[in-house]
Amino acid sequence: MDNDMEEEEGGVDCYADDERKKKATGRRAAPAGTSSPCCMVEKCGTDLTDARRYHRRHKVCETHSKAPVVIVAGLRQRFCQQCSRFHELYEFDETKRSCRRRLAGHNERRRKSTAETTGEGSSCRGVGPQ
Repeated sequence: MDNDMEEEEGGVDCYADDERKKKATGRRAAPAGTSSPCCMVEKCGTDLTDARRYHRRHKVCETHSKAPVVIVAGLRQRFCQQCSRFHELYEFDETKRSCRRRLAGHNERRRKSTAETTGEGSSCRGVGPQ
């Protein structure tokens, strides 16, 4: 009896895996009764049906993805290009489009790769007219 239960459970698991694969690879249709995607910025509501996939996924129109200040959920925010989400303005430096936290990580990675290349190939630098 236990073997029968294991076989049945195994069959159900395989079915669930197949369904997950279909959902992951296939294009999903919008459920009936749902409205088309629109920009989440207050008082915008731009229809994103024909927008780029990136803008539909993050629910922000192209204009507001690049705007210095927008109102989302009653707060003054800006869209971070690296995080792909809105942050409050204090998380950005001046007019940057990426938040401080993500820029710090980016700069750290750049410094590491620059230090590695200058340390290994330093004898080739400075060649040319002087």
